[in-house]
Amino acid sequence: MRTVHVVTHPEATHHVEGVVGGWHDSELTPTGIRAARSIGRALRAMIPADAEVELFSSDLRRTGQTAEAIAERFGVAPILDRRLREKSFGEAEGRPQAWLDERFIPPPAVGDRMDHDQGVPGAESNISLAQRIDEAMDEILRRRCEHQIIVTHGFALTFVVASWIKMPIDSLGYVLFQARSGSITTLHEDDFYRSRRVIRLGDTRHLDAVDGPE
Repeated sequence: MRTVHVVTHPEATHHVEGVVGGWHDSELTPTGIRAARSIGRALRAMIPADAEVELFSSDLRRTGQTAEAIAERFGVAPILDRRLREKSFGEAEGRPQAWLDERFIPPPAVGDRMDHDQGVPGAESNISLAQRIDEAMDEILRRRCEHQIIVTHGFALTFVVASWIKMPIDSLGYVLFQARSGSITTLHEDDFYRSRRVIRLGDTRHLDAVDGPE
């Protein structure tokens, strides 16, 4: 059996500063650091002490810090992978959210939503995001480890889950698996049917005692 635990990093400085995240390399706030430790404790409680565990993370600082807090509980080194990064918002990154809101062109109700031009120079298309995350997931899932932890970002979570259930990329234009910062999503594959289940999406019960953003 295989269980994949997908973590969205907790509160980072771009959340409280009101600026666009993406590849802007923000770091965890003090609240985020406390939440990351809480995530580590929650995962340790979920995963048997004798189980083999692998830990993968986006290479941005906020996810790396989250992964380090988790690693302390398991005694494993995080494997950093830039393909697990959040979507890039190009020239908007690090700028006030209002700057992006004034320029952003939402996708059409019908038509090509995955390769849509959002009106922001340098911004990554959703199809590019989906393809790189799918590549990373394919490599991770070729490894036969009983418990795998993946630390990523809020919007990127959608494409991690979609890759897990083998949803075709050209079918993702309307899909959104939304979860709070600091959440844990639990995915499970059984050895007999090889079915891939979404056991729990965006669980934040471990954050009850931690102040943080939605």
